[in-house]
Amino acid sequence: MINNSIFKTYDVRGIYPEEINKETAFRIGAALVVFLSRELKKPEKEIRILLGRDARLSSPILSREFIKGVNSQGGKIINLGLVSSDLLYFSLSYFPYEGGVMITASHNPKEYNGFKIFSSQTTPIYQENGLERIKELAGEKFLRRKKTSVVKKNLLPFYLKYLLNLIDPQKIKPLKVVVDAGHGPAGKIIRELSKKLPFKLFPLYFKPNGRFPKRSPNPKEKNALKACQEKIKEKKADFGLSFDGDGDRTVFLDEKGKIISASLVIALFAREYLSRKKEEKIVYTGDCSQVVPETILQYQGKPIRSITGYPFVRENMRYNEAVLGGENSGHLFFRDVFYNESGGRAFLLMLEILSQDNYTLSELIAEFKHYPRQEENFKIYQNKEEIIEKLAHFYHQETQWQEDGLTVQGKNWWFNARFSNTEPILRLTVEADNEKKVQKELSQIKKILTQD
Repeated sequence: MINNSIFKTYDVRGIYPEEINKETAFRIGAALVVFLSRELKKPEKEIRILLGRDARLSSPILSREFIKGVNSQGGKIINLGLVSSDLLYFSLSYFPYEGGVMITASHNPKEYNGFKIFSSQTTPIYQENGLERIKELAGEKFLRRKKTSVVKKNLLPFYLKYLLNLIDPQKIKPLKVVVDAGHGPAGKIIRELSKKLPFKLFPLYFKPNGRFPKRSPNPKEKNALKACQEKIKEKKADFGLSFDGDGDRTVFLDEKGKIISASLVIALFAREYLSRKKEEKIVYTGDCSQVVPETILQYQGKPIRSITGYPFVRENMRYNEAVLGGENSGHLFFRDVFYNESGGRAFLLMLEILSQDNYTLSELIAEFKHYPRQEENFKIYQNKEEIIEKLAHFYHQETQWQEDGLTVQGKNWWFNARFSNTEPILRLTVEADNEKKVQKELSQIKKILTQD
């Protein structure tokens, strides 16, 4: 039987093989064909699923069983093999397939794996629009047919051509760039771009390895980017870029090797897009720094706040036709790539910005106000609602929002406390006009969290 706890808010994720295993993959494959057939009102034999996977050791195993599940209901598989998530997102938007699945646990540790599930046009399937139904269907009995239908395709050339058409290659300077692929599949895209554009690439961990021997798949873990920072200084690079395990989360570093907050990258990208066209809408999440909406307004754009998560940012962008979207975790979305996350587009946009003048990345980032902030994670396995209620009660005199965890807005400071959708973790962000206020409120919140 299937473990229902692996079905999260907008994906499927768990430890392999204790929580996610071959039977899980088969059942999800079969259930997805049935679900899409009913939703799209098409015969099951006309359901084509675009499939990609990351480099985790369990991914090929889960991929094979997922294919069997799809085929058991007469569905067809277009297998991309080992690819980054953004390539699958693009391909599902660019080609008329009925659905898509990326087998990955993204930034989670190597023992995890999971499924990101989409219908046509890269429409995310999450709890409210179908994931709950897929979970129910996965618990049913499915006929195992012997016949298989798998077509292998390489769609990377289409993605590369599309990305390159978004820029003017003649305007790209011969910048020096360190890129840390984190043993995932994202390195292949950057290497191919380096053959078409005049930047000098210094690669780190480009060979996919599901054991992640040199660093965690999460680039935001402490010391995860030490090698990247050292390589930037050694090569006197213009900037660095690090990816997570499936290549859709980006972390930029400046020419000094300093890690740049994703909020400041969003602010920089927002300024760039708004310099091209005023009044554009830009979506950001509640964990982003105050500098994001302030910058959007400063450059005559329209900030739109969204709850955190791939489906919600993307839906907000599509509804509002926003040019850019971003989360403080490093996920960046672009209207010109069908409102999808795209590490390749983020990389090219940074190349464009740094090729326009003689400013360094640290000088460009210095324009934006750097609010003191601190981010911490707390492992919490139960009483989630009670914890949020305790925080809300303590700060009841302050302005509050509970659309994405709890956000409390005080005078010249704010915090957001939000439970992760993929891990038993409370993510806390505290930001203020001064460091003293950050530490004061952080200390108070910690006290509340540790009270019995």
